[in-house]
Amino acid sequence: MNKTRIMIVDDEPIVGKRLKRLLEKDGYEVEIFTKGSVALEECDRKHFDIVITDLKMGGVDGMKVLETVRGKNPDTKVIIITGFRKMESSNEAFIKGAFDYLVKPFKIEDLKRIIKKAESELKNSSGQ
Repeated sequence: MNKTRIMIVDDEPIVGKRLKRLLEKDGYEVEIFTKGSVALEECDRKHFDIVITDLKMGGVDGMKVLETVRGKNPDTKVIIITGFRKMESSNEAFIKGAFDYLVKPFKIEDLKRIIKKAESELKNSSGQ
């Protein structure tokens, strides 16, 4: 099987760099973006299995990333990460098709567990 392709969108470069390093160690193919608009342009060129996006960003925010990615490829699993603990935004994210929602700071083990669950669903839906 090909490596799982993960896109990380977070306007804090340190978050993307840290997650990229940790996830690549586990064998994932990871690309990071600090602007939602640039990330969405890349989604037009490449397929990503999983998108991890910050919710609150200037310009194109995580909710727009979620809507656009799911609109283009309903199989892509989108995980929202945020520093804001608002129930309304998590409910809205799930209604719009988010796979999961993590509040920062989170444990990397929690994110990896969610990624494994997303991979499992992707394999089951593709019949692998």
